[in-house]
Amino acid sequence: MWRRIFTNAIFIVALNILGALDFKTTSAETNISEIKIEKIGDVYLPWGLAVLNPYEVLVTTKIGKLFLFNLDKKTKTLVSGTPRSAFYRQGGLLDVAVQKGKHGNSIFLCYSKLTATKNLTVAISKSKLFGNKLIETRDIFTSNHMSKSGVHFGCRLALNDIHVFASLGDRGDRTNAQNPNNHPGSIIKIPLHGKKTAENLGWLPEIYSIGHRNPQGLHFQKSTGQLWSHEHGPRGGDEINIINKHHNYGWPIVSYGKEYIGGDIGLNYSPKGFTDPIWIWTPSIAPSGLTFYEGKMFKEFSGKLLIGALKYRCIYLISLSSDNEPEKEECIFKNIFGRVRDIEVMADGSILVINDDKNGHLFRLLRKNITNRK
Repeated sequence: MWRRIFTNAIFIVALNILGALDFKTTSAETNISEIKIEKIGDVYLPWGLAVLNPYEVLVTTKIGKLFLFNLDKKTKTLVSGTPRSAFYRQGGLLDVAVQKGKHGNSIFLCYSKLTATKNLTVAISKSKLFGNKLIETRDIFTSNHMSKSGVHFGCRLALNDIHVFASLGDRGDRTNAQNPNNHPGSIIKIPLHGKKTAENLGWLPEIYSIGHRNPQGLHFQKSTGQLWSHEHGPRGGDEINIINKHHNYGWPIVSYGKEYIGGDIGLNYSPKGFTDPIWIWTPSIAPSGLTFYEGKMFKEFSGKLLIGALKYRCIYLISLSSDNEPEKEECIFKNIFGRVRDIEVMADGSILVINDDKNGHLFRLLRKNITNRK
């Protein structure tokens, strides 16, 4: 398996700001010639991004608001009816996912929730989108762990035909991640139809994998059906993992990062019973958001991973080997967007990016010769 220790690379760009942003560079790796970066609209502390249709997307904000953006008209509309979330430190209204159906779209939201005892937990809601309003909203999952901690919520969502998967951070207590009767520090799956079925492992029925620290990237690779995730390490040791049912990904028994005060945390290898990451960054890049590029607009990105890097303020473009494992990377669009929080690919192949600044924005990347849809 690949274990890559990341060394900081400098990627130089040229940028003209005239309405839309024009990005020009040449690269032996990506073969980028001309890309137009459109600034679709402002949004305060955006966190999650989901494509609704060919011209509309949903964006969450940590303070609890959900917006519907029209990419062609560059308008922003507040969607009412969101569940009440708790905006505290790393918590708030976090990821959003869309399930398209014959009778309308179902909207899933992952968020931090204040309990009756004034503690915080993680919940996932399901709603119907009716115009600019969420209706029939109900929680389909609430974590069994409550604490006053405001860190490591995770909260990325990924859908297949029969389940919604969610990444849950360890909530700042690393011992949670090795306890399969505790939701934090795991990837969970919730059936979209029918009931949960318990399996004779002594694990909670929702828990799909354990041993995670703070996973903020989760996405299905269409070509293989594999579920990919990445997570924040401590001082170093950010990881990419391919998620398999009932696997243990090690945290904190196995960690490629260090304590913040110095020293090892756990083993720097995965013994029997643990699954090793397929990619490691040291120092940390602070990854957030993950998607595979499977569009046609940017052929030089085809089949590659796109990952936001909060720390290095860029997008990591990761090439895969013939064995479908990461083999090389580039830090592209450095210092163009700010702290990249989430990335999605539209049906036309254009790429959407949000940053998580107070003066945040939704951006769209296009070929310069591609005109807007009418």
